[in-house]
Amino acid sequence: MRVQTTIEIFDYWNRIRGAADAPLKSQVEPSAVPHLLQSLFILERREGGDIGFRLAGTRICDLFGRDLRGERFSSLWANSQLADIERTAMGVMDHAMPALFNATGYSTVGHQASFEIIMMPLRSPDGACDRLLGAIAPAAAASWLEIVPLEFLALDRSRLLPGKFDKPAPAKLRPTNRIVAGKSIHFGQVMRRMVSQLLSVEVR
Repeated sequence: MRVQTTIEIFDYWNRIRGAADAPLKSQVEPSAVPHLLQSLFILERREGGDIGFRLAGTRICDLFGRDLRGERFSSLWANSQLADIERTAMGVMDHAMPALFNATGYSTVGHQASFEIIMMPLRSPDGACDRLLGAIAPAAAASWLEIVPLEFLALDRSRLLPGKFDKPAPAKLRPTNRIVAGKSIHFGQVMRRMVSQLLSVEVR
């Protein structure tokens, strides 16, 4: 994790969750992170079984040139990655473990920029994780991002994050089109393998 926005929101999520795997969604106070709000989003698991934007900060909407509220999260990604991205987001909820994505954004006229994207689970009063708090932030400043909208994101790599920075850093996943392995491997198996790797990888 290298972008200040993702570092700060992850630190905030850690503080409010305390000893729990994930904080209650009612614990998230926008006034506690006012300088980050433009780059934050909240995703929700919907009745139809997909994951959509409940909220999206103005900076994120500006990146894509449209209001993202109500839009399917996977719609921001390359067509070949739609199913994998959605399964990964579901896995973050089901296993209550935050994840970090490194992605490349492609503009409508061919520009490219690197992004860091974090997703962290939020609990409902009944204890189920059915929402995600996240952030999208460019890895470096690019003046064209304020003028030309992104057409889609392409995943470069993803990894689970330990709950605290003093735990071992997570292992990298395989890149892009194999993020969730093959269709023959259930996502839960992949997540369990990733969790076991957390215990054996040294801090980078």
